[in-house]
Amino acid sequence: MQLFRVLAPALVLGLVIAQPARALTLLRDPDIENALRQLAAPVLKAAGLSPTRTNILVIDDRRLNAFVVDRDNIFIHSGLLLKMDSPEMLQAVIAHEAAHIANGHLVRRPVAMRNARTAAGIGVALAAAAGVAGGNAQAAGALALGASSTAQRLFFAHTRAEESSADASSVRYLVRAGVDPQGAVAVMDIFRGQEALSVGRQDPYARSHPLSADRYRVIKRLADANAGKASGNRSADYWFARAKGKLSAFQRAPKWTLTRAGESGFRDVALMREAIAHHRQSQMGRALRALDQAIALRPDDPYFYELRGQILMENRHFGQAAASYGRAVNAAPRDALILGSYGRALLAQGQYDKALRVLSQARDRDGRDSRVMRDLGVAYAKTGNRGMASLVTAERYALQGRLGDATVHATRASDMLPRGSGGWHRAQDVLSAAKSVSR
Repeated sequence: MQLFRVLAPALVLGLVIAQPARALTLLRDPDIENALRQLAAPVLKAAGLSPTRTNILVIDDRRLNAFVVDRDNIFIHSGLLLKMDSPEMLQAVIAHEAAHIANGHLVRRPVAMRNARTAAGIGVALAAAAGVAGGNAQAAGALALGASSTAQRLFFAHTRAEESSADASSVRYLVRAGVDPQGAVAVMDIFRGQEALSVGRQDPYARSHPLSADRYRVIKRLADANAGKASGNRSADYWFARAKGKLSAFQRAPKWTLTRAGESGFRDVALMREAIAHHRQSQMGRALRALDQAIALRPDDPYFYELRGQILMENRHFGQAAASYGRAVNAAPRDALILGSYGRALLAQGQYDKALRVLSQARDRDGRDSRVMRDLGVAYAKTGNRGMASLVTAERYALQGRLGDATVHATRASDMLPRGSGGWHRAQDVLSAAKSVSR
């Protein structure tokens, strides 16, 4: 699937912290998210968290940061992911954020949110997002918080006591998971000296996670005390190379990628990176040849077929794209991002009924993807169901915090859908949420 940017919906589902004229956005890619799941799973299990429930999501931001806003989502900036040199460093970041969840540091977030609201002078918009993952027909809260950079720091900032607690817990989790805790020391090395800089020059991570020489000494002592308790993990090396390699191939210049494609030592990853670089240079034939070689090495890998579908889709070969996406769906039938791409290709082919079924599955598994919501609205319209088209459009606008537009479409859906039906009730949820915010 395309590595694409979407407005990051805040949840009870997530949180959007908008700086003036700027909002955080998610980078959604099924391959990268799968690789991060593989890396995070042993650490999350060690922390007593569910690897299937806790999402590791990438924020499109070159600055270095990672944060949590609820129990179900850990956010990592793309800049921090690209800065990491080893899987142990990335797993140390995940372990630290997991510790904030496991140690109950989020219980003070409502107070922090009120402080952020006061500092920003903007407030909170509560939007309805009906039918989130799992097919729940009841509206779920989508929280969009407008905030200045000062408010963002207030909201995300942890106390020094919380940081010390998370440091100690994260090292325990790493050791329990068989991960070398020296990765945590390497992460701290990146930010050493930040406390001496003015606030405006510090990385966001240093502002939200208070640093000190004492913290560094303590975490180094903890890591040294557990030296030799973990061995190298070739699987972790592979998934780290996969995540960082794909992200960098899309975010760095193609020429840069081609000169460094094989640096990870994994042939299929090198071929994938070459394919992306050639694709970005509008060389579809070379891109597909490189990717087909990667597929030959891993013939059951759904994410290489998904990337193949993206390349074909963006070159307007819709039929071939749908076939590649179909292979990906067969190998990973529960991946919402792959389902969404498959539905989009079917829609481009004019297979509206099939696209509607596939896109509905994608939305039921992950209600955060506004592109799926948009495509689903088109599919409903193309199949003659204007009421449902208006409903999912209303929900998409509500998810983005555009409550005025959501109200218009929810009202339209209410007029067209049978009174008392599930869709009609979902439209009422949107209208009720919009009305409560406008008071």
